[in-house]
Amino acid sequence: MSKVVPDSKENNAKLQTEREATRKDHKPYIARHFDDVEWETIRWPGETGKMLFHPEPENPTNPNTGILRLEPGAYHPEHYHGFAQVWHVLKGEFEIDGDEFGPGTVLFHPDPHFEGEFKTATGGEIFIVQYPGPTTGERPIYAGRFNMEKRKDVKEERVDL
Repeated sequence: MSKVVPDSKENNAKLQTEREATRKDHKPYIARHFDDVEWETIRWPGETGKMLFHPEPENPTNPNTGILRLEPGAYHPEHYHGFAQVWHVLKGEFEIDGDEFGPGTVLFHPDPHFEGEFKTATGGEIFIVQYPGPTTGERPIYAGRFNMEKRKDVKEERVDL
């Protein structure tokens, strides 16, 4: 049977001091709201996104995190990623690698993976989190993928990274 240590001011003060010492090396959370971020052009036809977090020089391991908005007819070809990602379908119907997925579906893409051919007749929204691959160490790419001024033709896009 385990011994119960009664709460005391001294015990609580000691625990608080230990927590504060431990937290000195930890970074605080960051909160952002979707309404505070503008829609950006994404590299694939019919896709725009609001990325709340993404890798930056001062925070290179930040995940790409945000909402993809897809117009009816949006698509992309199969392509490779060395990072991992999770998608949560919020709205719409999507065909990925020949399988159909709708609202409430959560997809996990381990690292490395091929993101299969993707298309939607309905359009919709997907919440995504892309993060450094635990086995590959490859990081998600933000610049030139999620913040494009002008989209390239699909044939010009690299599908090998």
